[in-house]
Amino acid sequence: MRKEYDFSNSIKNPYSKKVKKQISIRIETNTIAYFKALSKEVGIPYQSLINSYLAECAHQHKKPELKWA
Repeated sequence: MRKEYDFSNSIKNPYSKKVKKQISIRIETNTIAYFKALSKEVGIPYQSLINSYLAECAHQHKKPELKWA
């Protein structure tokens, strides 16, 4: 390894704005089961599917329709 590196011509990471943050969230088991089954069907990890769905909701400014029993 070199003692020093020259980063004067470096380029900023274009993906730095898309960094994911790990969180803890409570999701019902039947919801997780749905996304796990769907993930096997489409070949995408279930957490990626959940993230994709939530990102789509945020992009479209979807608001939940809450119906209380």
